[in-house]
Amino acid sequence: MKKLKFNILVVMIFLSGISNLSAQKFEGEITYERTYYWVKVNNRLPFLSDEEKDRMKYTYGSKDGWSTKMKLSVANNQTVYTYLDQGASESGDWTWRQDEFIIFRDLTTMHRKEMIETLGKSYLIDEPLHFPKWKILNEIKDVAGYLCMKAETIDTIKNQKIVAWFSDQIPVNGGPELLAGLPGMILELDINQGCVVITALSVTEKKLENGLPLPKKWKGKKISDFDLQKATKKHIDESIKNKRNPFWGLRY
Repeated sequence: MKKLKFNILVVMIFLSGISNLSAQKFEGEITYERTYYWVKVNNRLPFLSDEEKDRMKYTYGSKDGWSTKMKLSVANNQTVYTYLDQGASESGDWTWRQDEFIIFRDLTTMHRKEMIETLGKSYLIDEPLHFPKWKILNEIKDVAGYLCMKAETIDTIKNQKIVAWFSDQIPVNGGPELLAGLPGMILELDINQGCVVITALSVTEKKLENGLPLPKKWKGKKISDFDLQKATKKHIDESIKNKRNPFWGLRY
């Protein structure tokens, strides 16, 4: 009972700072580690037998994850999210070319620009910004030295439960990947109960002397978010029907 009262008190203190977000500023960089656990992803494929799933667990054990460093740059209530290192990425015995993935958010004008390589093509999205519907919960934890609060949402296209941990100590409602819109910066994401985990390793508040790291040229086939989501859903449905993992050509 005492623990419950303490948690409620902490949550009230946490939320009391949200109204002051607009009066504060943050500029700097956040480094994230994005780890993809492909055995966990495969274990959710409906066409694999229990025997096949158990064999993967036994064969690969704790070696099923590969990690990539990502970076979120923040200035003037704008964010850019992309790879920390633009070259090839390595994890254990694996080396792979990084797909194009640059996400720009203007959180003042509510506009976004995205350069994404997916489904075998490069796409460009340039349109108003929309946030998912979040449910904020009364759980807290520390991430990278910041007090964070828990929130959840559902990706209905990929059928994924997403858990976010955000902190109003960084007064920007941004975040990694394609997720934002909470009253504070998202410092950790858990996609589908640990299939993919994105965690902030460091937060550096500093002046970005050269501004945000935007590309010199935005390239790719222009597409609306609606049409890309429609193509994504079709790809997932057809892949599952044909007993293929849809996430080899699609970011989880």
